[in-house]
Amino acid sequence: MAYSFLPVTPPDYEGGSLVNLVATIERHLAGSSPGIPLRQELVPAARSYIVVLFDGLGAGQLDHPDAVGLHPARVGVIDTVFPATTTSALASIATGMTPAGHGLLGYEVWLPEIDQVINTIHWKPLGGGSVVDIDFDAFLPRPNTWERLVDAGLEPVTVQPAQFEGTPLSRVLYRSCRYEGVETYDEWLEATVSLAAEPGRLVFSYFGAVDVAAHLKGQTSDEYAGALRLASALWERLAAGAPDGTAVIGTADHGHVDVATKIELDPDTPGDIHGDGRVILSRSDISHLADGLPATWVDGDELAALFGTGERHPAFAHRMAAGALIADDGVRLLHHFSDKRLIGVHGALSAAERLIPILVA
Repeated sequence: MAYSFLPVTPPDYEGGSLVNLVATIERHLAGSSPGIPLRQELVPAARSYIVVLFDGLGAGQLDHPDAVGLHPARVGVIDTVFPATTTSALASIATGMTPAGHGLLGYEVWLPEIDQVINTIHWKPLGGGSVVDIDFDAFLPRPNTWERLVDAGLEPVTVQPAQFEGTPLSRVLYRSCRYEGVETYDEWLEATVSLAAEPGRLVFSYFGAVDVAAHLKGQTSDEYAGALRLASALWERLAAGAPDGTAVIGTADHGHVDVATKIELDPDTPGDIHGDGRVILSRSDISHLADGLPATWVDGDELAALFGTGERHPAFAHRMAAGALIADDGVRLLHHFSDKRLIGVHGALSAAERLIPILVA
């Protein structure tokens, strides 16, 4: 079997990843956390925190000239989770756990309890259809990050686009977290600042424009540059307007790469193949495909380790794929239901995808 040069190294879940950032902030606020904190002291102690999640803003993207308002605030670089995709990373923030622990194993996930592969943005089967019939409020383990903060006498609040309120994904991620819906970026800024004025709050504010521009237009586009300028301007205004005693922390869920090569997989490939294109998961052994593709086949314990250390979700073994094809740099593998329009993608282990910044103001 041919293997590519791609190194298959798990994220640094023992002190240099997104889950460790969550544990550090929780310890500062509540006095304790079940997770391992960052090994480096990158996050200051504060009475309240604003955490801004810049969707799709990898650490390397801060070198873009239009990220001028963000780059000076970078104090460190850490790993995101595997796969490097939004729903898995947000679930890690919402629980303080690795994907192996919280059980949301990617953008597209096999759920044996309903015998379907589902898209975890919309919670619908691949190819469309109705929202699946599961208990979204109970999907992630208890207690989650927000519940632990509430138990410590603190109030977690998330500032999000109003149209996301009550959706299946929001129900999965924000159980026991106050939801503050906004319509405009000015409202986003005003809500974030005003909510943080109350001591003992964690205000988690989501910013999605960079990810959308990178996906649809790519990192050389005017739209992408404009999204970075907007992110920079909002960060600078947030840093200037944050209440006294509030630490403003910025990070991301993953980075982005523009792919030059797209390869369509045989639609008759067995195993209910699914994934974001940078990582193709399969319920059966399709390792033979690695002989003819610019990709690495990873199976068994090596694949399981990528999802994280520590106690595993009760359904982890059942939701886990038999293996994964991890695409080489610059390559996207397309299955039957992949969105072929996308220019920018993410999910795999390259530095551009896995490394995310910590910003502090």
